[in-house]
Amino acid sequence: MTQEQLTAFLANAKGNTSLQEQLKAAADANDVAAIAKEAGFSISADGLNKAQSRLSEKELEGAAGGAGDCLPCFMSFPSW
Repeated sequence: MTQEQLTAFLANAKGNTSLQEQLKAAADANDVAAIAKEAGFSISADGLNKAQSRLSEKELEGAAGGAGDCLPCFMSFPSW
């Protein structure tokens, strides 16, 4: 997974309410990675875990344009 893929995925989610709903329902990084793959992005659960350690929730929300609860929630699971 590249930073570009994650950024593109977050930007896509910003304007996609269906994707936002799927992300809200995601239970873990594997679910998020599967949602991203289905949407055409190459994002891995391991990559999400690494990104979480580099980005704060506020940075993720900002990258997504403040898309609400959906994006920060998938990065805040304790097991990540």
